Amino acid sequence: MLLWGDLHNHCGITYGFGSLENALKIARSHLDFCCITGHAMWPDIYPRNPETEFIVDFHRQGFQKLLDHWDEVRAEIARQNDGELVTFQSYEMHSSLYGDHHLISPDDQLPLVYAGSPEQLVQKCGVSAIAVPHHIGYTPGYRGINWDLYNQEISPCVEVYSKHGCAMSETAPYPYYHDMGPRDSRNTVYEGLRRKKKFCFLGSTDHHAGFPGSYGDGLTAVFAKEKSRQAIWEALLAGKTYAVTGDRILCDFSINGQGPGETVHGAVREIRCVVRGEYWADKIVLYKNCRPIKALCAEQLIPGHSRKYKIRVEMGWGNSEDLTRWNGRIETDGRMLQANLYLRGRSLLSPTNHDGSPVEVNDIDNRVLERAEQSFAWQCETVRNKSTLHPQTDAAVVEIEGDLNTRVTVNVNGHIHEATIAQLLDGGVSWHVKPYHSQAVKIHAAVPETEYEMVLETKDEPQDEVDIYHVEFAQKNGQWAFISPIYAVR
Repeated sequence: MLLWGDLHNHCGITYGFGSLENALKIARSHLDFCCITGHAMWPDIYPRNPETEFIVDFHRQGFQKLLDHWDEVRAEIARQNDGELVTFQSYEMHSSLYGDHHLISPDDQLPLVYAGSPEQLVQKCGVSAIAVPHHIGYTPGYRGINWDLYNQEISPCVEVYSKHGCAMSETAPYPYYHDMGPRDSRNTVYEGLRRKKKFCFLGSTDHHAGFPGSYGDGLTAVFAKEKSRQAIWEALLAGKTYAVTGDRILCDFSINGQGPGETVHGAVREIRCVVRGEYWADKIVLYKNCRPIKALCAEQLIPGHSRKYKIRVEMGWGNSEDLTRWNGRIETDGRMLQANLYLRGRSLLSPTNHDGSPVEVNDIDNRVLERAEQSFAWQCETVRNKSTLHPQTDAAVVEIEGDLNTRVTVNVNGHIHEATIAQLLDGGVSWHVKPYHSQAVKIHAAVPETEYEMVLETKDEPQDEVDIYHVEFAQKNGQWAFISPIYAVR
């Protein structure tokens, strides 16, 4: 079972915006599992002086706020673990020396304890827990990961992508442009893999305004036996995960029939990776010990007959900070195989200019209204794009089985557009709500299955005593998947 979640995001329980209850409501609208993470400690915070006074006081006040309300926070997260939404307990440690980590636990009795290192924190809490390094790519000694001190026993998972950017490599997409500074090659995922560290990949938002799973900010895929806290926890510990930037890209990666998190033995390695995207595929690359050994690009795909198509309806734009309500519906006389709703709230990463009160900047009523064999309906709310490089649009994506004559009807806020698959293959269409600086809707061109699915197959032989294989996949809309490593022993 493939499940989707966000294991690192924030709200007003410490420094951040929004109530815990609203953050969990948002998570429930589009995620399978989540953490709502409180900021708890910074053991090696800067000495307090006139220059650092604000930042030290700001953090300490946030930490105290979580401590004062920890019993209430923990109880509410436990109450909301009801099977429809799976929750985990969580809080965060800042560290200049070790890099920032967030503690995750399946135990509702997780105590809020203080320690000088991630290892001490896991040991001291006294319950089952892991410490996940996040925004690892920052400068050594400046809250990026410390690979010299990294302990894979307490940190089997590493967050490789979030709102901060992508930490995979020096040349990875989405460099770091937060005020904490640039990405440093010494603290990338590739550096950890070159050192033969063993860990799986997570994607999380690190959103600070109570919107877990915000589209484009990071998401974790987990292969679990069932949708339950224990099954997801076991999958995390076993490394059965991968990270995506936003689109729910389906990935099946194996060597000799074994998948991510597993160790492969044998002199011959049969490698297979099947990826099904949500948009036009751009490339898939197989890496061995951080070097590409096999790649397939979109230009190599041979267009062929398709019986499946992806249709994306995107909503937003305009020039208003007020919420715009969208009611959408897609109908077809074909068969709807899959539907995903991609949602964003107001985007915040470091709200250091307010008092930490739980202002509901993202009290947004998003929900799926109908999911059937020939229809998908939803409602969502958007605000204007922050810039031409920072979209705030929402989208619905459906996969339709049919032929060129299959009809698709899109109804958004009463505006109806009807077309055949053949017509949608020719290109996208859009319309506006008002004459000037208006909110708008775009129906993207239909994508045939032959252009959103990639299959990479090859054979390989041992190089080192331990070889590490991972896969990266990109779409033409800038969405990526980073598939957790498989470790192969000579």
